[in-house]
Amino acid sequence: MRHSLYLKFILAYLVFGLLGFLVVATFSSRMTLRYLTEQRAESLYREANYISANFVRSYYADSPDAPSLATVYSHFQALDTYLNASIWLLNADGTLLVNSDGSYSEESNTVIEEFDPTDMGSSYYMIGDFYGLFREETLTVAAPITYNFRARGYVLIHLPMSILNAQRDGLLNATYLTLLLIFTLSLMILVAFTFTVYRPLKKITEAARQYAQGNFKYQPEIYGEDEIGQLAATLNYMAHELDETDEYQKKFVANISHDFRSPLTSIKGYVEAMLDGTIPPEMQEKYLNIVLMETERLNKLTSGLLTLNSFDTKKNRLDITDFDINTVIKNTVSSFEGQCRDRHISIELLFDAKEQFVSADMGKIQQVLYNLLDNAIKFSPNDSQITIETTLRHEKVFISVKDQGVGIPRESMKKIWERFYKTDASRGKDKKGTGLGLAIVKEIITSHGEHINAISTQGVGTEFIFTLPHVHEE
Repeated sequence: MRHSLYLKFILAYLVFGLLGFLVVATFSSRMTLRYLTEQRAESLYREANYISANFVRSYYADSPDAPSLATVYSHFQALDTYLNASIWLLNADGTLLVNSDGSYSEESNTVIEEFDPTDMGSSYYMIGDFYGLFREETLTVAAPITYNFRARGYVLIHLPMSILNAQRDGLLNATYLTLLLIFTLSLMILVAFTFTVYRPLKKITEAARQYAQGNFKYQPEIYGEDEIGQLAATLNYMAHELDETDEYQKKFVANISHDFRSPLTSIKGYVEAMLDGTIPPEMQEKYLNIVLMETERLNKLTSGLLTLNSFDTKKNRLDITDFDINTVIKNTVSSFEGQCRDRHISIELLFDAKEQFVSADMGKIQQVLYNLLDNAIKFSPNDSQITIETTLRHEKVFISVKDQGVGIPRESMKKIWERFYKTDASRGKDKKGTGLGLAIVKEIITSHGEHINAISTQGVGTEFIFTLPHVHEE
C-alpha cells in the first residue's frame, strides 16, 4: 500500500493523543477531586476548631460575658458568607442550636438522633448527605466543644461537593487546554515533518519515476541545505547531466539552421536580381562581391559547425580578436541593401569615431548584427528609417540598432529572449521565423560577458543596445 508508513505514523500519533487525553480525563479528575477535598476539609477543620476554642466554648462556660445564641448566629452568618459553607452549632445530644443557613429561633425543634461523631472514624471529615439532611453530597467537618474535659457540643461546617466539583472542572479545563496546546504544538512538529521530510521524499520519488520514463526536464522543487536538499540537488544534477548532451545538440542545430537562412536568402535575392535584369551588368560586380562575402560567411559557419562538433558542445568557444566594429556594421548593412531598396527603407549609420575597435569574436558579433538588423527590417514599415549607432562610454562601446517598427508589447519584453518565443504582433509578419534570433543574440553577448537590453514602444519602434569592450588602436 502506498504511503503506508506515513499513514501508520499519523495513526499512531492520533491514537497516542486520544489515549493521553483519556488517561488525563480519568485519573486526573479523581486525583484532583481528592486533593481539593483533602485541602478544603483541612482548611474547614482548622476554621471549626478556631470557632470552637475561641468563640463558642465560652457559651458553655456559663460566664457573664458568654455570647448568646443570637450573637453566635450572627457570627456564623458572617463566616458563612466568607467560607461559602453552612455552619452549625450542635449539642452533644444532637440538638441543632444554630444553623447559619436558616432563620434564628431560641427554641430548636431539630434533633439529629443518629448523630455520632465516631462515624467519621479516624478522619476529621465525611462525605455524604449527613444523615439524610442534604439532597446532594456534602463535605462535613466536625470540631468538638470541650469544657471541663467533656464534649458539650460540636461545630459543624458543611460544604456542598458541587463547589469542589466546579473547582475541579475549572482546573481540568485548564489542564485540557494545556493538553490541547501541547497537542497543537506536536501537530506543528508533524506538519513540519510533512513539509520537510515526507513531501520532499515524495517529490524525489516522483522525480525518479519521471527520469526513469526519460523526462529529464522534470525538476522537483526542493530547496534547503540539509540532507534532503542535497539529495534533491544531486538528483537534479544527475538528470541535468543526462539531458544536457541531447539538449545542446538540438540547440546547436537550431541555431545553425537559423543563421544559415539569412545569408542564403540574400544570395538568392541578388542572384535572381542579376538574372532578371533588375541589377544592370555594370553593377553586378558589386553585388557578386556581396554574394561572395555571404558565401564566405556560410563557409565559416560550416567550418565552425564541423569544428565545434568535435569538441564539447556545452562550452562556447570564442575566437577573440581586435577589430573595427564600424567596418563590420558597414559590411553587414551592405548585405541587406537589396531588401531595403525594395521596401524603401533607409539605414542611417551614426559613428562617434571613424574607427571603433573592440575585442570580441568578430564572426559571432556579425551574427548578432545580422539578426538584429534582419528583425529591424522585417518589422519596419515601408518608407521608414533604421538607425545604427556606436558610442564610446567608460571604455565600453555601445552599439544600438533602432527601428520605427510595430514595437514589442510591454508584457512580452521579458520573454523576447526565450527560445521560440514570438510576440502576437510578429506572427503576421514573421510566419517563417523560428523565434530563435533574439535567443541566439542573447547567448552570444552573454558569452562575451556583456549585456544587451531592449527598449520598445508599440507603434513607435524598438531599440536594441549591447556593449563590447573597447580597445585602443595601436
